[in-house]
Amino acid sequence: MAVVESNKGVIGILTGGGDVPGLNPAIRAVTIRALREGYKVVGIRRGWAGLVDLDPDADDSAAHYQILTDEVVNKAGRTGGTFLHSSRTHPGKVKREDVPARLRDRYTEEVNDLTPEVLKNLEWLGIDYLIPIGGDDTLSYGVRLYQEGVKVVAIPKTMDNDVSGTDYCIGFSTCVTRTIEMTNRLRTVAGSHERFLVLEVFGRYAGFTALLPAMAGSANRCLIPEHNFNMERLTELLVEDRRQNPSNYAVVLVSEGAKFEGGDMVFADQAVDAYGHAKLGGIGEQVAAGLKELSPRFNDGRRVNVVYQKLSYLTRSGDPDAVDSIVPMAYGNLALDLILGGVHGRLVVLKNGRYDNVPVDVVTSRKKRLDVKRHYNADRLRPLYRSFEMLPLFIMTSDS
Repeated sequence: MAVVESNKGVIGILTGGGDVPGLNPAIRAVTIRALREGYKVVGIRRGWAGLVDLDPDADDSAAHYQILTDEVVNKAGRTGGTFLHSSRTHPGKVKREDVPARLRDRYTEEVNDLTPEVLKNLEWLGIDYLIPIGGDDTLSYGVRLYQEGVKVVAIPKTMDNDVSGTDYCIGFSTCVTRTIEMTNRLRTVAGSHERFLVLEVFGRYAGFTALLPAMAGSANRCLIPEHNFNMERLTELLVEDRRQNPSNYAVVLVSEGAKFEGGDMVFADQAVDAYGHAKLGGIGEQVAAGLKELSPRFNDGRRVNVVYQKLSYLTRSGDPDAVDSIVPMAYGNLALDLILGGVHGRLVVLKNGRYDNVPVDVVTSRKKRLDVKRHYNADRLRPLYRSFEMLPLFIMTSDS
């Protein structure tokens, strides 16, 4: 018998991957509307990990899920992060050492597919519809469950804004807002000491989080994953930017996935997560060191010192901005609109300024990347400023 029952139905909701501001407003929107329509709502704790670790026969089974109420979600709905917690667990690719103890006699491979256990736990919880909120990795497993017969309605979330099929992912606006704000704060340091300011921002495969703040005027140059850059050319450009600035400094934003000409991504170590991603880290620091070393060539033999800062989690922390308060509300209600219509296998989206939905498997059908020819000046290492008519709110975020 299902642990949760309702005459109308039971909706499960979870958050996976990195946290961003806007997750709690999305959970609130789903829950408030669902309860009013007569559904019950179950929050799955720690993303897909909750459905892997849940043991229906254990005394602590309730530690992996939570019955959501108006009171619970209203308190959290104005805050950042995710009160349901998150993880980067991929149930289809669980390493042997991470398999729950109760299952180790049945799953003995180096990497195991625990989807059968996930399906059993969804049935035990009585979930009729499942709403995963996440990026490519989280939602790609949502596609897998949909193919297994689970009624999935997905919501896109990632500060990198790189989920295919949508112009906007929850968290992106706050990330851009924080990046512009902190860059402008750090200008006073760079200007006081007449230095280069190098800021590393998130963006493993897509450069939206570097390009859009640069387009808004927060940086002279930006380095993106979609274009391998030449270090000497960057130095030459920044020396000229610095020379033209009355305060004698220049700013460059560096995506964590940016690559030197002829090189690869810079990794922090050899460890990888459940989705096979190695932890990135260090490209900004290497750029800073390169600028310091090469600057005399373009600055009459004089070295230019550097202020380097990795913005990292600062851009995904704290409360959501206005966009990441409104869009999650709309996305949550869009998801309920679909469920009320008996529709599933969809991803709620923003396309060309309008809310809509598309088949959920768009997440795995293609990659969303910046159109370098359209939006990036590869020689000048900066955004292109032309042909803005009829573009989406965030300019370069449509992958249509």
